[in-house]
Order: sequence, then structure tokens, then C-alpha cells
Amino acid sequence: MTQDIGHAGVRDNPARRRFELEIDGQVVFADYDRSGTRLVIRHVEAPPALRGTGAAGALMRGVAEIARSEGCTIVPLCSYAGAWLRRHAEYHDLLA
Repeated sequence: MTQDIGHAGVRDNPARRRFELEIDGQVVFADYDRSGTRLVIRHVEAPPALRGTGAAGALMRGVAEIARSEGCTIVPLCSYAGAWLRRHAEYHDLLA
């Protein structure tokens, strides 16, 4: 069963080049590189305790919303990020 975690808490950590979502003191993150208006998602990771809870999906929804608000497209090198974007038609326009 997945929790409705939401995505409002996703933050950009440019010093570490990753987006982060903190849940119960643990951080789900997506490593990225920026190239012009392209946001390249290299890796998404959730701590073991948060796997299967919807945490990584909430993170990706926040990443997609940030990309949209910044006028960026997403290049998902990470298989999880790519699969998540393909499953969510409302974000297909963001795929580079």
C-alpha cells in the first residue's frame, strides 16, 4: 500500500546537484545535471525504509513540476525516472 506523501516539499539542492524530499527525517533524492533548458536525471534513490511508500513518485512529481515551472525538459537517464514519466501522461510534454 502506498501513502499519499505529496510533492510540495521537493527542494533543489544545487550544491549537491540533486532534488530532495525529506520524509520522517530521511531523504529521497534525484541526482541531476543541467544543460541549458534540459534537466538530466541521472539517478533516483529512496532509503530502504521509504521504498514502496510512494516517496520516489512524490519526488518525481515535484521534479516534473519544477521542470515545468522553469520551462525545462527532462532527459531521464535513470530507469526509474524514465518509467515514472512514461506512466504519467500529464508530464509527457516534458520528455526531451
